Amino acid sequence: MTARTATTARRTSRTARARLAATAAVAATAVTGTAMLALAAPAASAAVQLNCTAVPSACGYPDATNSGVPAGTALLAVPGQVSSGLGWHYVSSGYVAVTGSGAVLSGLYIPYNVDVTASNVTIKNSKIVTSGSFVVSLRHTSNVTITHSTISGANATTGRAGVDISDIYGDSTGMNITGNNISNFKTAVQVTTGVISGNYIHDPGYVSGDHTNGIFDTGTTQALSITGNTILNSFGQTDAISLDDSTPYSPIANKTVTGNLLGGGSYTIYGGNSLGNTSTNMHIDNNRFSQAYFSRSGQYGPVAYYNTSATNTWTGNFYDSTGANIPW
Repeated sequence: MTARTATTARRTSRTARARLAATAAVAATAVTGTAMLALAAPAASAAVQLNCTAVPSACGYPDATNSGVPAGTALLAVPGQVSSGLGWHYVSSGYVAVTGSGAVLSGLYIPYNVDVTASNVTIKNSKIVTSGSFVVSLRHTSNVTITHSTISGANATTGRAGVDISDIYGDSTGMNITGNNISNFKTAVQVTTGVISGNYIHDPGYVSGDHTNGIFDTGTTQALSITGNTILNSFGQTDAISLDDSTPYSPIANKTVTGNLLGGGSYTIYGGNSLGNTSTNMHIDNNRFSQAYFSRSGQYGPVAYYNTSATNTWTGNFYDSTGANIPW
């Protein structure tokens, strides 16, 4: 598939770029000396609650206690207890097809891929767990809501999912992904536009050769809001959030990353300016960077390939363990 081939090429190049960026950072430190060290470690603010990674909900972030299927929800197994509903049906080859506009899937346990080709669809209060390329796949849709559900690969190794929630062709619009518990993935969420809010994204899976992403935006000018999530990638590659585009000199714009608890990867955030790409109206503000895996959140640092400008901001970002401000 063309979209999947492009994604693989994009991810393959990212580890090499991370190493180059790390080398450049070392060189910059040698030039600026103690002045840079003083800038990188300001005093912690006494007003900042610290060490939130262990129990994110204690600090108002999502974790297993306040995301996913609400406690006490009764689930019907598909296809054993129910095999179809208005706008959706189980296909005997082993997936659930959602083909009707306005379909609502609620209170279901589905151990198969859910493939959505209709618009105005809602998936809520459901548990969808499977291995393979996709757990929930979106194809040429609009206004799909996935909320308060558990979306996961089957396990953390050979049963990890390629992508837990994927806009396969990158042309779906109006996605609303909120309040979900998402795990056992190579990539947790791959979209280009919409709202991703209040999700607990954690415990990625791994198969040799994987490049691991939390939220992966393939790089567009469509508006995307990533707000109030917990995104923890325990691996030293690739990221918690990537806004990069693998096509050189492409415009990237209108992305907002605010109020999240983030950690892990080579760099925790890839900001979109690799390969000569240009960015406008980008806002990465007030995020808490976990040091659970690496002292600088990501293996090489909190962010790479991000440029501030008249329209881009980097403000209020800080380390979870110390409260120290992270300057751009």
